[in-house]
Amino acid sequence: MWGENTAGQCGLNERGADTSLTVSEPCPVTVVDSDAVPPAAVRVVDVALGREHSLALSDRNELWAWGSGCQLGLVTNTFPVWRPQKVEHLAGRHVVQVACGAYHSLALVRSLLPQNTQKASEKRQRGQSPHCPVTEVGEPFAADAGHYCPLGVELTEVTSHETSPVRRDRRRRLQPGDRTTPPVVNAPHLNETEDRPGAQPLPGWRTSKNPAFPDGAELQNLLQRLSGHSLEIGPGDTDSMSSYTSDDSCVSSTPSTDLLTSSYKEDSPIKSQSNNGVAAPCSSSAACLEEVRLSLAAEKPALRGPKSTSLTNINQKGKAAANRRRSLPGTPTRGSPRQRRCSAGRPSASCRSRAAALEAAGEGLPSLETEVWSWGRGSEGQLGHGDQLARLQPLCIKCLTGEEVIKVAAGSHHSLALTAHCQVYSWGSNMCGQLGHVNSPVTVPQQTELSEGLRVWDVSAGQSHSLLLADGDCVQPVLLYCGPQSEASSTQAEGSRKTQRSPNRAESYTVRPDLLPFCVEMGYISGVGSGGQSCAALADLNVMGFISAIHELASRERRFYCWLSSVGRLLLTPLRNRESASPSLGEPCTPLFFSLCESFVRLSLLIGQHATALSYFLHDVQGCDIASLPLLTHSDHVLDVYKEYCSSVGDFQVMGGFRSLHKLSLVCLGSQQTVLAHLCEPDQSAGGKADLVSLLYWPLQQLHQYGRMLLKLAACYDVLTTEYQSLDQGCSRYDSQSSALSRRKKEAATTSLFWSSHSGKTTEVLRLPQRRVVCESSNRSLTLQNAGRFSNHWFILFNDALVHTQGAIPSQSLFSTHHIYPLASLWVKPVTEDTSGLYAIKITCPEESFTLVASTPQEKSKWLWSLNQAVDRVLGGTGQGSSPGLTAMSRTASHTFCGEGRFKDAHYSGAWLSGRIHGRGTMKWPDGRTYSGNFKSGQEDGYGECLIPDKVLNKPDCYQGHWRDGKIHGFGKYKYASGEVYEGCFCDGQRHGYGMLSSGRMAKRSSSVFIGHWVHDKKTGYGVYDDITRGEKYMGLWSDEQRHGNAAVVTQCGLYYEGIFRDNKMCGPGLLVSDDDTALHGEFSEDWTVYGKGVLSLANGDCLEGQFSGEWTTGLKVVGTYTKPSGDEAEHKERNGLLRLGRYAVPAGQRWLCVFDECWSRLGCDSAGGGERAAAWDSIAVTIATARRQSPNLSRSQSKALECLECIPQHGEPVTTANYDSIRRYLIKACETPHHPLGWLVETLVTAYRMTYVGVGSNRRLLRLAVQEVLAYLTHFYRIVRFLFPGLPDDGGIIPDPPSSTTESRQNPDMPDQSGVVVLSSSSLLLPQLLPRLYPPLFTLYCLQEEQEDGRYWERMLQLNKQPDRPLLHFLGVPEKFWPVETSILGKTQQIVSSSKDACFVSAVETLQQISTAFTPSDKLLVIQKAFEELTQEVKPMLDDNFLWCMDDLLPLFIYVVIRARIRNLGAEVRLIEDLMDPNIQHGEMGLMFTTLQACYMQILQESAM
Repeated sequence: MWGENTAGQCGLNERGADTSLTVSEPCPVTVVDSDAVPPAAVRVVDVALGREHSLALSDRNELWAWGSGCQLGLVTNTFPVWRPQKVEHLAGRHVVQVACGAYHSLALVRSLLPQNTQKASEKRQRGQSPHCPVTEVGEPFAADAGHYCPLGVELTEVTSHETSPVRRDRRRRLQPGDRTTPPVVNAPHLNETEDRPGAQPLPGWRTSKNPAFPDGAELQNLLQRLSGHSLEIGPGDTDSMSSYTSDDSCVSSTPSTDLLTSSYKEDSPIKSQSNNGVAAPCSSSAACLEEVRLSLAAEKPALRGPKSTSLTNINQKGKAAANRRRSLPGTPTRGSPRQRRCSAGRPSASCRSRAAALEAAGEGLPSLETEVWSWGRGSEGQLGHGDQLARLQPLCIKCLTGEEVIKVAAGSHHSLALTAHCQVYSWGSNMCGQLGHVNSPVTVPQQTELSEGLRVWDVSAGQSHSLLLADGDCVQPVLLYCGPQSEASSTQAEGSRKTQRSPNRAESYTVRPDLLPFCVEMGYISGVGSGGQSCAALADLNVMGFISAIHELASRERRFYCWLSSVGRLLLTPLRNRESASPSLGEPCTPLFFSLCESFVRLSLLIGQHATALSYFLHDVQGCDIASLPLLTHSDHVLDVYKEYCSSVGDFQVMGGFRSLHKLSLVCLGSQQTVLAHLCEPDQSAGGKADLVSLLYWPLQQLHQYGRMLLKLAACYDVLTTEYQSLDQGCSRYDSQSSALSRRKKEAATTSLFWSSHSGKTTEVLRLPQRRVVCESSNRSLTLQNAGRFSNHWFILFNDALVHTQGAIPSQSLFSTHHIYPLASLWVKPVTEDTSGLYAIKITCPEESFTLVASTPQEKSKWLWSLNQAVDRVLGGTGQGSSPGLTAMSRTASHTFCGEGRFKDAHYSGAWLSGRIHGRGTMKWPDGRTYSGNFKSGQEDGYGECLIPDKVLNKPDCYQGHWRDGKIHGFGKYKYASGEVYEGCFCDGQRHGYGMLSSGRMAKRSSSVFIGHWVHDKKTGYGVYDDITRGEKYMGLWSDEQRHGNAAVVTQCGLYYEGIFRDNKMCGPGLLVSDDDTALHGEFSEDWTVYGKGVLSLANGDCLEGQFSGEWTTGLKVVGTYTKPSGDEAEHKERNGLLRLGRYAVPAGQRWLCVFDECWSRLGCDSAGGGERAAAWDSIAVTIATARRQSPNLSRSQSKALECLECIPQHGEPVTTANYDSIRRYLIKACETPHHPLGWLVETLVTAYRMTYVGVGSNRRLLRLAVQEVLAYLTHFYRIVRFLFPGLPDDGGIIPDPPSSTTESRQNPDMPDQSGVVVLSSSSLLLPQLLPRLYPPLFTLYCLQEEQEDGRYWERMLQLNKQPDRPLLHFLGVPEKFWPVETSILGKTQQIVSSSKDACFVSAVETLQQISTAFTPSDKLLVIQKAFEELTQEVKPMLDDNFLWCMDDLLPLFIYVVIRARIRNLGAEVRLIEDLMDPNIQHGEMGLMFTTLQACYMQILQESAM
């Protein structure tokens, strides 16, 4: 910035300390937001300058100010303000534009969302004038005895005494040559700055040796005398008279230096000396002290009139309420912006209407919901608040709220506001006619008087004049001028050289805006500007007619918006607000009329926004891209609004609303009928009366104008440019929509005529607002096939349904019955002509089918085309060019079933195929049942979700899973209302096959879980029942919901039972083992009750044999023989055989057959191995593809795995060592994916295994059963794998080499055979996939079984590990040649001494410790092998290269490694490896190494303490 800086209006530049009176060179002023963390620079998009202040608008639509005076709107007491500060009173509001006058400021602010959108829209329709009486608007006004300060603070009695009010004479209209009186400030505010640090000295005073008032008290006394009087300035004063016609003083309940510095300014800047003698800029006072004294003496006689007790003007006491202030000073219209900042951008609940989507689509267009805020001096009423008080903070001009102001302009002492209706409101000083009317001065906005046909779209304000840019009769805009008139150009030039702030009252000025004739020669003006007494206009060069086309488009849109506003104000709003509107229009038409009004308001709002956007576009037409034209960027929104409006008008017309509306308009409008008729086009009025139908349809013609204008703009570009393509595409869209809406208009007129000609009570049931007539068969052109001779059939095709009436007399609109067939669920198919000569059309509906017969081939073609076209439109097509008989055989539609059957009264929405439900959809029954999923041939088939309400429990049953032929069939999850959950297989709506049922919850009494086999909704076969309440787990056979057959039972008390169950109780031989190894083998009659022969074996070996009776938990009665163990080994072995575990349990091969049967079923096989291999792979491919399609939430890795599994591997060729690895990798991926049948099998087996052996099932007696079950899994699993890959050998077979390698070895017999033999077993192939998931429960059982031995082992480990390395090696008998001498620790070699510990064979020890992290026996054996290799590597440097291990040397050395490895459950690890290792490697190298580890474990158990 540069220029005068006496008041800080040029700010503090980046050099920091330059506060000179004049800034001679442009210097940047940085706007910094200090509230941000860290402080951030603010991007400024617009600035406005006053005489002593500057305003900046940021890209975040926040306002910043600097300079001096109350026109800044800042909360501060120190002036000048050198650095830009945010105007906090407007924080949180969306500031659109700012303007600065000499000493006042204006801001155009977007309104907060209104509390009542209906009132806002009604006000927009009325076009309410802001100068109507206050009582009409309903806004508050000040009472006579009220005291208000400019900040809106109510003054108490004490405050009114402390602060003297301003006294004024009654105002009268000034004539040229009259004298005016300047304002006087209140005395109590004068010496506030003296004691305030950093404040500027009193403006208008110099620090001199001989001051006019040497004593401050004299100054105080003088100004107190002036507080109730006015001063008079003579005609020789160089300042503007208009600036002193009223009081500019700011009165507040609290003293503030802002009131002082903002109220008295002088044109010529002077210097004042500060306390330190440094010159500082300041502003001068309103008059020098001598002038004050002389004026006081001259005005004393005239100031003896009545004095006011209020801060308002005295002349307001005797005026009517309509002339009072329009707002309380300083009171915002909708509360404090700071308090409402958080909700400024969030719509309230009352604003969420059905037009929310359209409003959201219109984002980016200028908002018409605006407010005008003003602050600063108000001496001439330039603030527009109905008074002449100054305002320290921004205050909303209430009467302009809702007037759709789109631009504001500020002159020196007057203000202008331009609305979207092309109206101009002006207020403030009117001494030179700059307001455009004769009122002077104007303290509230008043509409400028314009000639008819002029529409203003840009304004600017100078010092004492206003310049308007308007549309005239032609496309080229015209200029209008308001202000002083000069007699000659020389006079005008002389006047332009004046340096006054505002001119004296002109001797001649315009009463209303005058047209400047020379504007025609200026061309196409796109903007106007004013400054001082000068005017400027920006004109564009019309190249190839581009500028004229833009101007024509904008001019048409502004004219169209004014026309819409007039129609809304003169017609729709009065009719809508009339109380008799509803009774006159009737029940069906009243809501349609209100809907029509709402759509009209939305259309009007869109056009207003578009017209405003085009005006903004013209202001910067050279810098804007044609692609940013609103017609192109918001084409979808524009077309949607027009489409909605056309539909609302057509619906109202179809229901016959215009006839009632015309009668109502005659009664309501009266004399305004003539005014309304002028709004109609020549073809829209007859006899001086408006044709309402044509009047409300006329806005649709604007779409054609849009296309025409876009085509004209496209002609300015080359056809190969993107601009041409964009404009041409937009033209096509608007022309196409215009044609479509024209067809809709014609259809509505045809339908209205049809209903009027077929009126009657019977046809009214078919009359709907959105329904349109396509064709009908009243001329008997269409009839029903095989209809009776005397029967009458009348077919009416609407745009949404085909209606068939029977017993109809079309001429009289009478019929006995009728059927409505919605087109969305109607299929049309032509019947091939045969020898019968019938021209037939087959109609298929969801519940019936019939054939129509046309009278002629032409009628058949007509009806066939009309039916297909109507169906196509209903389904969302264009209805153009649909092939007969091929219209959407597969579609999505809704239908409510009426006939008998499962779907009676049910509503379906979803996919159809040729009249039958097929695909995905949702079915809802009246009783609350709901099914959502796949259908096939009219029945539920595939995956679906179903809700079945339970009226007793008031909760629904929920099923998610597969269906077949309308019944639950396949795998699914059923949640019962009682709380039970079943997840498993179904067959014909019953639980059948594998399934898991969870009953109740942990907090309930009957909590239990059953997992096993079901047959026809009953537990039958093998299953595991966990009775959580009793703490028992049953693992055995079932029959008809009862325990029946072999089984094993464990309890949480440690009891183990295996035996025979009959009729849900223990009955027959069984074995019962307690936790202390006491075992009872005998006959059981009830649960835990023995009755009959038996053998009781105690833990110490004693035995009791005889007759037993009684319950185990309460006591047993025994009649028998007690024996001690003897040396007879044969008898001892026989007794141990009787107590052997597992003899009564269900064999492992017979468990969980239902799980494997379900896997075979998923592969498409009826039984195990009973199916075609190709069909199995096809089933796998379909399952994987369905999973990818129906599981959108899959992770990236899961999607990639499914994609790999979709590729079917080579499964028919023989398996060799070359392709075996690819099969193994495929099986790994398949087992990791639950969507694959093999992956589901693994997941289900893991679930069953954990349900069996976790919790109560963690009993060491179950270890044998658990191991056998794992081996059975491998057997059944391998059978399935061999079915998929028949080339795999039998379990334990050899995989051959490929033929090519065999041939090469034969050709080269001398080449050594480096390839080993690959032996395949089920454990080596499948155990790595199963055992890691089964490892936790299985290893827990091993730990429980080996708990005692591992405890003794660990005690010896702790004792042995207390010894240093050398004593331990010596104790174990390790030869000294194997004793390490030195070791490497962290890369440093250290000697091993007698006290060293854990320093020998560290590598082997660390390797062996990894055995606890491996899961499968093969992985554990590899760890053991690697530990031996590491041990060998550490020993090799001490021995010869030809050294071979012998067991005498290896065993003690490996015992040391085992001791130092400190493996916690080594006994369980050894036992697991022994039970599950591959038999093929038991006698190989790994077998020997494992035997060595076993020997080490046994040796440690037998070692005595050192």
